[in-house]
Amino acid sequence: MPSSATAPAGSDAPPPASGSGEPTGGLDRFFKISERGSTVGREVRGGFATFFAMAYIIVLNPIILGSAKDMYGHQLDNGQLVTATVLTAAFSTLLMGVIGNVPIALAAGLGVNTIVALQLAPRMSWPDAMGMVVLAGFVVMVLVATGLRERVMSAVPTGLRKGIAIGIGLFIMLIGLVDSGFVSRIPDVAQTTVPLQLGGNGHLHGWPVLVFALGVLLTIVLIIRKVRGAILISIVAMTVLAMIIDSVVKVPSWGLTTPKWPGNPVSTPDFGLFWHFSPFGGFEKVGVLTGLLFVFTVLLSCFFDAMGTILGVGDEAKLMDEKGNLPGINKVLFVDGIAVAAGGVGSASANTCFVESTAGVGEGARTGLASVVTGALFAVALFLTPLATMVPSQAATPALVAVGFLILAGSVRDIDWSDFTIAVPAFLAMVMMPFTYSITNGIGIGFITFSVLRLATGRGREVPVAMYAVSAVFVFYYAMPALGLT
Repeated sequence: MPSSATAPAGSDAPPPASGSGEPTGGLDRFFKISERGSTVGREVRGGFATFFAMAYIIVLNPIILGSAKDMYGHQLDNGQLVTATVLTAAFSTLLMGVIGNVPIALAAGLGVNTIVALQLAPRMSWPDAMGMVVLAGFVVMVLVATGLRERVMSAVPTGLRKGIAIGIGLFIMLIGLVDSGFVSRIPDVAQTTVPLQLGGNGHLHGWPVLVFALGVLLTIVLIIRKVRGAILISIVAMTVLAMIIDSVVKVPSWGLTTPKWPGNPVSTPDFGLFWHFSPFGGFEKVGVLTGLLFVFTVLLSCFFDAMGTILGVGDEAKLMDEKGNLPGINKVLFVDGIAVAAGGVGSASANTCFVESTAGVGEGARTGLASVVTGALFAVALFLTPLATMVPSQAATPALVAVGFLILAGSVRDIDWSDFTIAVPAFLAMVMMPFTYSITNGIGIGFITFSVLRLATGRGREVPVAMYAVSAVFVFYYAMPALGLT
């Protein structure tokens, strides 16, 4: 987090994560709450904030997967997809909290679910596509068990890590602006070189946008004034305001969710998609080479999306050691691999670490207890999905904008801008994430540029072998379309 002058309100101006606070009970000792300079209250608030910031996935993932057809014309049931999305998110996040002990929540990854829906499913059956996700998860676990994944993360120089963290901050800010409707994509038919515009037609209008704007201002004011629970207070206040506005004005659309008390808040989970996967069936449909490339594509997206998020959240929460590494990283990475496979087992697509976890960190979360709270809320959402999805994105996304600023303010000064061989890759990593809407692209372009610049300036020996290897993998990944391999 930034210095105390800009520390988030929800943190109650906590001491550094390496603080020596004395444990006050078994829960404190297990999660190292006092040791990391946090409190149970902050962890609980952080867990709630993260849940509300990412609850949209309960609605969005079923829309993405449910709108696609496999090679036989079959579509997945929406109700079953909701259950699969919530169940796998609850399992993965609880596991991360208990084993990884970091404030990182997991759910079906955006981007990966699109790959599954648009690239894999049309070439095979849904169980075949989910089977390839399971295989990708097992490969991730093997890479962790052999130490290769940790070696890759350790090879990233500090300046580039800071660039990745800033890129995540800018990325989640853009997510907040887009999901709220404050910024929208200009349709390609507009024949314009400007990809984004203010509001829906170049102008701000409508009650939802006003709720978002007020939410951003409220969140920032509360943070500046160091009000305890600033982010959570803002989310609740804006949800109430949205409900009042919608009941009086009858707003045409709030996007994915409507701030209205549901007639029946209780829902019945349908586990019909659970365990419907075939690990090797897809290879019979598309062949071994194409099947391996599909698994590689899913693997690469999951691997580096999670890596970027873990580095960004860990840095923001001040969990890194003096060498810039996250203690216990192997546990975190292994749980991430389990989550990828679990998403395939549940037919929810691959689960991955969510950058929205920074909303919880902004509330002061520093331990896995926050993830346990978030996971428990997902578990409750199995039966109360209508309630979980009544918070409009315009009420939750102001937290992403505020936290995006805090990440930028806390990391930009730590990059050596005088050394262009690190400054340029860091800059490209941070801008490519929001501009390409992909953490993986930002990391890949940053890695390749860093390796090339160090070689070109006679400093090639300073680059770890793992960095060269990963850069080569990214070059191959970007060259796949030109080689006719996609």
